[in-house]
Amino acid sequence: LIEIAAIVAGQTPVMLRSAMRVSDASLEQYWVAAKCRLDRWGRMLKQYSDRMQEPAAPRSLLWNSARPLLEEILASEILTRVWTALGCAMDERRHSRDIGPIARSIYLGHLEARNRVLNMMLRGQGFGVEAAVTLNRLRHRLERWTDMLLGYIQTATDATEFAFDAERVREFAADIEHEQQYPGGQVAWQVVLASLRAAFRRSLACDPLNDDLHERIAAAILACFDPEVFDSTGALKSLWLVRLSNVAQDTQGMIASLLAEEGPPAVRPATLPHRRF
Repeated sequence: LIEIAAIVAGQTPVMLRSAMRVSDASLEQYWVAAKCRLDRWGRMLKQYSDRMQEPAAPRSLLWNSARPLLEEILASEILTRVWTALGCAMDERRHSRDIGPIARSIYLGHLEARNRVLNMMLRGQGFGVEAAVTLNRLRHRLERWTDMLLGYIQTATDATEFAFDAERVREFAADIEHEQQYPGGQVAWQVVLASLRAAFRRSLACDPLNDDLHERIAAAILACFDPEVFDSTGALKSLWLVRLSNVAQDTQGMIASLLAEEGPPAVRPATLPHRRF
């Protein structure tokens, strides 16, 4: 999700000048999957709070059980903020309200979950000082990277509403605009991606709890992009395949809807040849 957030931010100019309409199916998939994730987080946080009330619960066991959830909420916020910022920018550029209201609603729900995590860290509930320091370092690293990625959106439109530090976003945007004036801008972007992977490869100690919903969220966002964003080779190949699969499902749904509106076709669907990508 963090890497997809970087790709979303880096493709801001392409998305803002694109005339392609974002499919309703993709936005619905994002809404449903993200809402399900918020509901799961709420239940998990409630279970953790209940366990903290047990006097005999060891702190080490509580920390080990809660750490995957707390890391997931903090780390996935990068994509939530970046996608919301870009979605609102796309709506503003197109004079529409297709993406912004949906993305902003999920963003507000994510903020609530984040605030619950911060309250746990502040009060030291269920884990010791060392664990809280480790989690706080991760939080600072995530916030700085979020503002850096928002800097790419800031070069085209105001994205400071979704920043942790508005002035830091403006500074990153100024640096990015300076880099983009030189031929080596693409090389600089590859360095950014490599640095991003290195920054979190070992910082995130746990596997995600809701990888099924993360996959659906990622697929929904990628389906909103123009095909030109994706290379046939390299780092984006697997993401292109995810998008292709998602768009194919959208197309099948639209065809079924059109056939239902027009009545029985001359050739029944069962007799059509089955083709696979």
